[in-house]
Amino acid sequence: MSLPRIATREEWLAARKELLAKEKNLTRQHDALSTERRNLPMIEIVKDYQFDGPDGRVRLIDLFENRPQLMIYHFMFHPEWEEGCSSCSAGTDELSPGFLEHLHVRDTTYAMVSRAPLDKLQSWKARKGWELPWYSSSGSDFNYDFGVTIDASRGFGEYNYRSLDEYAAAGQESMKTADQPYDMPGLSCFLQADGRVFHTYSQYARGLESTGGSYYFLDLTALGRQEEWEEPKDRTESARSATPDFAS
Repeated sequence: MSLPRIATREEWLAARKELLAKEKNLTRQHDALSTERRNLPMIEIVKDYQFDGPDGRVRLIDLFENRPQLMIYHFMFHPEWEEGCSSCSAGTDELSPGFLEHLHVRDTTYAMVSRAPLDKLQSWKARKGWELPWYSSSGSDFNYDFGVTIDASRGFGEYNYRSLDEYAAAGQESMKTADQPYDMPGLSCFLQADGRVFHTYSQYARGLESTGGSYYFLDLTALGRQEEWEEPKDRTESARSATPDFAS
């Protein structure tokens, strides 16, 4: 294993202070980026999306649970699957009751939406022991319109603001050749005001790491995420693939 070099306390402290200056600069950049994100324009939702929930049929505004903000995690669960996506499940495993409580204190609701029928979602939710709200968008355009169900035959041929042709040109041919329709992960934010609902933000792919937990803790350590793409190389004896399911 290629471990960090051994240094004196004085050498370590000098290097740490140099890195701290860069970390503070990144923090300021992050704050500035968050300001830009909050200043994005918003789009009014005029389509009457409806979902199946444990208490029956509900509309998008009902998912807010009388709070002004709503975050929806687009959980990958194909209607034909019997189990939820392993990567989405790994991320959801990290969400504690405290996480939901803290969002609620700040007037924000968190929920998940998937294309699979409600009975499959409830079954998987029970097996995983989750307590967060989860709705089925089966029969609606919701997943398609928010970029997480890919079906070029219906005109939904892009993901994360890039076309399937762009993915293929970048070496990710499977994004174009995989059997469609297929689902991808994402997170969308909504705001309600005076009975009107607005879409304010969506993120996909590695952008979802910013709303995760384990990766950011691992990034603080000497061994890091222990994945094949990381530098420096040979930092771990068993480098994993960059598959975010924490199966290994």
